[in-house]
Amino acid sequence: MRDYQLPGRSAVFAQNGLCATSHPLAAKVAVETLEAGGNAVDAAIAGAVLLGICEPQMTGIGGDCFVLLKPAGEERIVALNGSGRAPAGLSAAEMRGRGLTAVPPHGPEAVTVPGAVDAFCRLSQDWGKLGLSRVLAPAIRYADEGVPVAPRVAFDWAASAGVLQGDARDFYLLDGKAPAIGQTFRAPRQAEVLRKIAAEGRAGFYEGAVAEDMVASLRALGGSHTVEDFAATECSYGEPVRGTYRDIELVEHPPNGQGAAAILLLNILAQFDLASMDPFGAERAHIEAEAAKLAYDARNRFVADPAHMTRLDHMLSVETAQKLAALIDPKRAMADPAPLSEAVHRDTIYITVVDRDRMAVSLIYSVFHAFGSGLASSRYGINFQNRGAGFTLTEGHPNEAGPGKRPMHTIIPGMLCRDGKVMMPFGVMGGAYQANGHARFVTNLTDFGLDPQGAIDAPRSFAVGGEGMEVERGYSDAVRAKLAEMGHDVRIPSGPIGGAQAILIDPETGVLVGASDPRKDGCALGY
Repeated sequence: MRDYQLPGRSAVFAQNGLCATSHPLAAKVAVETLEAGGNAVDAAIAGAVLLGICEPQMTGIGGDCFVLLKPAGEERIVALNGSGRAPAGLSAAEMRGRGLTAVPPHGPEAVTVPGAVDAFCRLSQDWGKLGLSRVLAPAIRYADEGVPVAPRVAFDWAASAGVLQGDARDFYLLDGKAPAIGQTFRAPRQAEVLRKIAAEGRAGFYEGAVAEDMVASLRALGGSHTVEDFAATECSYGEPVRGTYRDIELVEHPPNGQGAAAILLLNILAQFDLASMDPFGAERAHIEAEAAKLAYDARNRFVADPAHMTRLDHMLSVETAQKLAALIDPKRAMADPAPLSEAVHRDTIYITVVDRDRMAVSLIYSVFHAFGSGLASSRYGINFQNRGAGFTLTEGHPNEAGPGKRPMHTIIPGMLCRDGKVMMPFGVMGGAYQANGHARFVTNLTDFGLDPQGAIDAPRSFAVGGEGMEVERGYSDAVRAKLAEMGHDVRIPSGPIGGAQAILIDPETGVLVGASDPRKDGCALGY
């Protein structure tokens, strides 16, 4: 139990339905969708699409999503991959021929075809109750009327406004500047696009005027994209990957997401007695950092489009984790793995919803870096993601950039199970940090007995990405000094590390318990 004399927030308890996400308007809209007779899928789509208006630096319809779904009355978990593919004209050899060693993160080469809209349409058709017209109505209204910019959103917007180029500056700046707290952001052109999707389904986005606008804009910037690339976009169902830590099963989305790295990281940590350590001390932070370096090195080597990945079983193997754990010096830091371009970003939204029938949705949705590529379509202002920056240009690598391929993704929705039953959909935002964040959340729950809200509130550190070891101010100066003595290049990050949301389905009472990260503007709401 938290100390009520200190700043903090209580978990949210509800019986009929609950949403936890990073902006209060999206949480409100999701709960209203449930109250109107919608299910968790309807509510999650309604909230997620609205988040593209509330937090446009984090996400939007020019991005990708991944979903884990537990159907009502069942304990199985379905994975839906809503990540788009590289255009047919993308060539790693051509980029190497220009002297490039990485995909330019703010060029048209990094723009993969947006996959989220197709996934939302498929989810609505296969699992929803209300239909797209009703589900998209709140986002359409807010896009037309505008949303006051929230404090964390304004902080991020100001930090990333410099990446916006060309038409994107007209759509995402106010008088040439990032909007301040409380200023109203409107996106009436996006409202037009959402109306087309509501009326025509995926064809309203991937065909006709909207697709033509996106293709013409990208080709004018030097991209190879075609209307055929957009028309061919299709999400895909798959089987989740799973790992066990203590008495909890962690369920992750399969590749091309980095969920396997979270399982590998937990398998490495299982070789150490974390429960005997101070949860907020240097020893635990050091062991986690070293385990993360090894898990992320494996991720960088192996995770790719599933059609090109061959080492998934190796990453999930406990034997692999045991061998890697033996490389960790409990007293001394090792070097970071080679960084990837994705390591610098922290921009994603996550939403989770559980309804009265206990359908559970864990959905993550992003444009990758802040404002993605920094580019937007000229007519409708659709901000293009830069997921192609997650590719490598190393010849022969499974994640080598190539036509029609899905790049390695950082965004990973999660679910936790106990005794074969889903107990908690959850997600941790923050780019590269997400796999580490999943592992920390699980160990906070299991080894240190924190409740979901406490596990989210607890201070974070992260030592992967070639930027030193970031240690939040929630840690003491003494801990930072000890980590520096152990060889870590310690620094306090300019902003918080990630964000998180979770909903516990209490196995004893059946009550829903929502937890929401104070590092974001959002909240958990139920009814």
